[in-house]
Order: sequence, then structure tokens, then C-alpha cells
Amino acid sequence: MQMSQMHYLPLTPNFFALLVGVFLLVLVLRSVRYAYESLGVSSRTALFLLLGSLIGSFFNIPVADLSPEPMMSAQTVPFFGMHYAVPPGNWTGTVIAVNVGGAVIPTVMSLYLLLTHRLWAKGLAATAVIALAIHWLATPVHGLGIAVPVFMPALITAAVARILSRDQAAPLAYIGGGLGTLIGADLTNLDKVRGLGAPVASIGGAGTFDGIFLTGILAVLLASLYSHRSAAQPG
Repeated sequence: MQMSQMHYLPLTPNFFALLVGVFLLVLVLRSVRYAYESLGVSSRTALFLLLGSLIGSFFNIPVADLSPEPMMSAQTVPFFGMHYAVPPGNWTGTVIAVNVGGAVIPTVMSLYLLLTHRLWAKGLAATAVIALAIHWLATPVHGLGIAVPVFMPALITAAVARILSRDQAAPLAYIGGGLGTLIGADLTNLDKVRGLGAPVASIGGAGTFDGIFLTGILAVLLASLYSHRSAAQPG
């Protein structure tokens, strides 16, 4: 295995461009500059994290190799309206990897938000509920690994975060959406990867990255919504 084979976009270029478009839309919205105070980070830092997630999605860190088996030869795998990329090369077995943009960055940011907002109980509750829901929705896909319908993590996260706390819905959305999707989709389904013929089963990568990225966008939008409502209330 060459390290260059581990680095590839999780989606086909056209679909990845849609995520870039969502990022650019958030970037130009004037309301977003009010949002980051609810997340506890500066606007520059938050935008850097979102951009870092997009760029980091290209990089996968290998952590384990499964036994040899027939590998998928197609270059793309369709699932629930999205087209996911299959890394090219002569693979003999599945490599378990960790995606930088979809796993490392969201996990570090979630731990930071847990510490700064002291959301241990609610953060654990949000993560557990979302993980259970996502685990139920997660689907083993031949040639890809584990995949989740793209908008479901964000929709479930929005409902759970607003139910648990309106005031802290933004950090809860980021924490619960990111960690819950990683746990519910990837970590609890690692035993189902063998036999799928997926060259790389990336935790937070193809199959789940798009959903995790959109929950990060959702957290910003929830923060923006709450900031505007707080500003509208008389002091």
C-alpha cells in the first residue's frame, strides 16, 4: 500500500463541490458573524475549522489492515443520491483508517466545546441518542464501507439539540452530531466492514463525512438563530 493511495476526496468532485458551495454560503452570510459566540470560538477559528474539515477530508490515517479478500474495482459507489469515491489501486484487503477532516478535527473540537461549556451530561445524552439513531440508519455498502443518508445526521441532531437545550443548542449540535455520527455509523459497525470489498473503510470518511460536515454547518446556523433571538429580546 502506498500512502498516496490513502489520500483522496471522499466524494466525487461534483458532489464535493456541493459541500464547498455550502461552506461558501455560510461564509458570506452576514448573520454568521454573530453565531460563533454561542460556540465559544472566534469567527476566524470556526471558519478555519470548517475549511480544515474540507481540506482534511482528503487525508486518511491508516490504523489497521484486514485479511485479504476480493476488492471493489469500480471508482464510485452511489448511495442515497450521493456518489462516493473508491480509491484507485491494487488493493488486496481493507485498510481501516481515520479521516482527518471527518474524525480528527470534529473530535478535537467537540472535546474543546465539552470542556469550555461544561456540557458533560447533556453532551453525553445528545451523543448517545444521536449515535443510537444513526446506528439504526447506518448501512453496509459494498465497495464503500458504512454509509448514512446524507441529511439524516443533521436533521436528527437539530431535533435532539433543540430538545435538550435551546440556549446551548449550537455546541450540543456540534458535539452530538459529530461524535454521535462517528460512534453510531463507523465505530459500532466496524465488525461489518469485513466482506464488503471496500479498499479503505475510513472512520469519518466516505459514507459519513458529508453528514458530519453538515452537522458542523448546522451548529453555526443554530448559533446564528439563537444569537438573533437573544439580540431581539429586551435587556
